[in-house]
Amino acid sequence: MEQDSNNQNTVTGRLSMTSKGFGFIIPDVKESEEDTDVFVPGTQLHTAMHGDHVVARVTPPEEEGQSRVGEIIEILERANEHIVGTMDARKTFGFVTPDNTKIGMDIFVPKKAFGGAVTGSKVVVHITKWPEGRHNAEGEITEVLGKKGDPGVDVVSVMRQYELADTFPPDVQDIADHIEENPTPEECEGRRDRRDLTIVTVDGDDSKDFDDGVYVKKNDDGSYFLGVYIADVSWYVREGEPLDREAYERGTSVYLVDRVVPMLPFALSNGICSLNAGVDRLSMACEMHVSPEGEIESYEIVPAVIHVYRRLTYNIVNRVLVEEDPEEIERQRDLLPMLKTLEELRHVMKAKRHARGSIDFDIPEVKVKLDAEGHPIELVKRTGSLAESIIEECMLAANETVAKHMDLKHLPFLYRVHEQPSDEKITNLNNLLGAFGLFVHQDEEGKVRPIDVQQVLEKVKGRPEEKIVETVSLRSMQQARYAAESLGHFGLAARYYTHFTSPIRRYPDLIVHRLLRETFATGTLPQERQTELRLKLPDIADHTSQRERIAIEAERETTDMKKIEYMAQFVNETFPGTISGVTAFGIFVELENGVEGLVHVSTMTDDYYEYKEEQYAMIGEKTLKKYRLGDAVEIVVVRANVDERNLDFVLKENADDPAALANATGGGKKNGSGRSGDDKKGKRTEGRRPRGSRRSSGGSAFADAFRAAEHRGKDDPPSRNRGKSGEKRPGRTTQPRDTRRPSGKKDMKDVRLEKRVANAWGTPKPQREKRDDYQRVRVTGLNTAVWPDPPGYHERKQREDELQQKQKSADRQRPRPHRKTEDGTKDSK
Repeated sequence: MEQDSNNQNTVTGRLSMTSKGFGFIIPDVKESEEDTDVFVPGTQLHTAMHGDHVVARVTPPEEEGQSRVGEIIEILERANEHIVGTMDARKTFGFVTPDNTKIGMDIFVPKKAFGGAVTGSKVVVHITKWPEGRHNAEGEITEVLGKKGDPGVDVVSVMRQYELADTFPPDVQDIADHIEENPTPEECEGRRDRRDLTIVTVDGDDSKDFDDGVYVKKNDDGSYFLGVYIADVSWYVREGEPLDREAYERGTSVYLVDRVVPMLPFALSNGICSLNAGVDRLSMACEMHVSPEGEIESYEIVPAVIHVYRRLTYNIVNRVLVEEDPEEIERQRDLLPMLKTLEELRHVMKAKRHARGSIDFDIPEVKVKLDAEGHPIELVKRTGSLAESIIEECMLAANETVAKHMDLKHLPFLYRVHEQPSDEKITNLNNLLGAFGLFVHQDEEGKVRPIDVQQVLEKVKGRPEEKIVETVSLRSMQQARYAAESLGHFGLAARYYTHFTSPIRRYPDLIVHRLLRETFATGTLPQERQTELRLKLPDIADHTSQRERIAIEAERETTDMKKIEYMAQFVNETFPGTISGVTAFGIFVELENGVEGLVHVSTMTDDYYEYKEEQYAMIGEKTLKKYRLGDAVEIVVVRANVDERNLDFVLKENADDPAALANATGGGKKNGSGRSGDDKKGKRTEGRRPRGSRRSSGGSAFADAFRAAEHRGKDDPPSRNRGKSGEKRPGRTTQPRDTRRPSGKKDMKDVRLEKRVANAWGTPKPQREKRDDYQRVRVTGLNTAVWPDPPGYHERKQREDELQQKQKSADRQRPRPHRKTEDGTKDSK
């Protein structure tokens, strides 16, 4: 932690906002595990926006376990130069409401900057003036994406939000347009010729780019020859050239719900680099000699030229090996011996990996099928198949072999690493496991072995607690990343690991190929090159890790959007589900089709529920009814809002209660809303990222809730003018309101507009109390506390009430605004 000139503690980091108006600073450097993220109340943001790089003055936590509190004192770098949103156009001005609710303000747009946008247009607005004081940000429309609701506009909006380019720069596209369709004889010289092998590719039915091919042969002594042949992208994408610079900026291909945003132009990704069947292709080969027990006894990594014998799909291989379909077997008769050998080798290598402690989380994946106009027509929930496992084992073997090869040479290299779970995560996991008589052992340094986690998961297999233990274990894992150091892979129990097998769609794999190629001539690298790489590779690792996270968030965003759209047809219908998350504001429920939604605590009206964090449960105060992670429940779908990314449920037992239904259908009023399908690819050990309690674009509701819980004050009693859940019941106010509209007064649409104009110009205006931003939910266990009112809330509310009273009693002409507006001068005399 740094100190400013006044000898006060400061923190520099990235601001991560929540949709509730407060945020957290994620420090650039954490000197110890005690250096938590810094909670920033809405009053202390001082015009900073989501994603900004900031400096904050920090106050230490008052009590152990609470979060540090900060006030932003400097904005080092702005993050939101372009914002995607919906236009609300008036005669002389307009506003853009951001799609990302973490950007907590509308963008003011003068008439001259409309750029052809009209009300309801999805637009990209460029910020021309950052917020200052009470003034909103101002901007100009740079792109009109289309009308809200038109086919494809929703996905394009997400692409612009995450700055995913759907076209390539002219110089890059020009190179791609002039690249050859097939390798020349000269390019094939000096390579190992493997065109005589029956190499096959095995991918999904709708795949267009093929990175990898495989070949296997069983030897007379029971050992295996395994060849993994990867597209030689580094031959065509040379360091520092336009193709390379663009690939670096993109970092990865992005697989959205209805399209692919490629890292390389299609002429390369689907053409010359893709291992298409029936044509010669340049390849980087990893050929391994595998013992009958699955040990890799020797290997060679060499450039090769191959000719893919046939393109197979996972479905074809499964029909041959699993379903034993006679017709498919006949069609693949010539490949049947090799497919059987691949299956056999898969069992051998998987058993060896399991024996060393590799952890396999069998998390299903949900694929959304769309019609021609982009509307969802089916959700397909699928788990890993035998065919996918065969290819996975082959790729893992190649990745580990290449990583070990370069690490033992002590040369600069890029690795895929997955580190030990934190002490805090293991402590929380053991607190849960203790209730079932289980424990994950930690050594003297606090470290755990992958095999210990694996054995715990096996002990609960088939038992009632299997779901909760598997889910919490998965959430205990760190997020995998790229690094310039060989730190191993905890989830795979692998000492050495890298990404070698997908250079068409991942930039780190391209770097791996490039570095391998540089060592082919002499077996090493010049000292000057090693020095250069040791300086560059950490930055490449950080950049590509960040681009990977952006890709995951964008993929999730578009998939969630279509899942909610699909569920809109089932409003008021009942479904069975499983509790997949428990927070202070409610429980998340996953349906059998993989969709998830929120049962907000305000809809649980049959009792006053306590959130017991250490038990991952909500427990009724009077009935002692328990809703715990992994429990089966029945829910009713009550609200599906695509725009807000909200999917709201109520428990079936509360579905007849009008108060519960009113709270649920109130949506954002109660901070309600669900997530619909998190990233659950446990094999990638990236962890689950729950959606926010309102809509979210990349945030974690659990992270927000848990971090906010650390900041809660103690001993605040729950509000007694609220329902059994502690939430304010609809229709009850402390004072009666006159709801009649006086004659000659503006309607509510104009009132709302004036409020937005006032906010944009900095004109003082009364604000309504936002109790829903700080829900009063009783919490016990690790964080025994209740949510406080925002700092300075009561003083500010009193000032606003006094101002409102003065404005009502004032009998004078309203001052003319300094800018002409649609309504600003209409009553002037």
